[in-house]
Amino acid sequence: MTKLLPIYLIALTIFLAACGKSDSNKPADKDDDDKPDVEVPNTPFKTLNYLYSVSGKNTVAGMHNREPASSPKRWTDELKATTGKFPGLWSNDFFFRGADINNRPAVITEAIAQWEQGAIVNLMWHACNPAFAQPCEWDGGSGVLSKLSDDEWTELITDGTALNNKWKERMDEVSIHLKTLKDNGVEVLWRPFHEMNQGAFWWGGRPGPSGTRKLYQLTHDYMTDVKGLTNLIWVWDMQDFATLQSDLTAYYPGDEYFDIAALDCYDGSGYTTAKYTAMVNIAKGKPIGIGECDKFPTTAQLAAQPKWTFFMGWSELVYNKNTGGEINALFNSSRVLTLDELPGWE
Repeated sequence: MTKLLPIYLIALTIFLAACGKSDSNKPADKDDDDKPDVEVPNTPFKTLNYLYSVSGKNTVAGMHNREPASSPKRWTDELKATTGKFPGLWSNDFFFRGADINNRPAVITEAIAQWEQGAIVNLMWHACNPAFAQPCEWDGGSGVLSKLSDDEWTELITDGTALNNKWKERMDEVSIHLKTLKDNGVEVLWRPFHEMNQGAFWWGGRPGPSGTRKLYQLTHDYMTDVKGLTNLIWVWDMQDFATLQSDLTAYYPGDEYFDIAALDCYDGSGYTTAKYTAMVNIAKGKPIGIGECDKFPTTAQLAAQPKWTFFMGWSELVYNKNTGGEINALFNSSRVLTLDELPGWE
């Protein structure tokens, strides 16, 4: 046995060297789940950390559930019927019409249920213009599409004025529901003033330091510092206009005011490299997402633009712009993550 030992050691050395050589020549696999493409920071949020971890490798599928608030998962269920899978991101709204405002508790109940099932929860708010009454309609007279004069805007963003206090009252109402989510351990991708470079909404289309981004900033500070809503993951959201490159600078709220940068894709030109590059650059390493879309990205587009951490389809528009076959191909792609593939948040 003693005479065989040197032979054994030589054979073992050759074997280990061969293994080491094999590993060193192994091609990099960007889909290797043990090797995230970006360093995952230690944020207070499980879902935000998760989005960091999938950036560059996978994209979470999402669906918005538009009104009525009494059916808070209608379009999520529609995708399940189409694909056999639930999307990984569930989204809803605090709305503006009376019946939907009254049914906000139903939205919150569903948000808790979605969280407990392991979904990422996204909420937005088509808020009524604080210069007019609530509830309101969609119209441009006194509804969501109405306008504020320059003087009214200045009053709105000036602390302690009548319009400013009115907006705080509206935030107080919504914060009650967001606190219920906090008390139940639910993290929220919170996307107020979506498409802030979109001039159609009363809050949007005002570039510069005293424009829409100022309203976003004061809302952030009020909800965070005054209301104590530490469960909110702030999503700064823009739309894909031809002016996107300059808009990203003109509406930039500041590094400390957002956790995720999102782009709503509706202009018809699709998921261009220019849009993707602009979002990657402005996010400065933070996750990016497709905040809303009618036409879903394809698997090939997501492979070419791998840092989109989620996409969110807009309810019925998804079925106007995508065939059942296209939706199924996307949801069954190994790159796209559905609810059953998410890790859960317990």
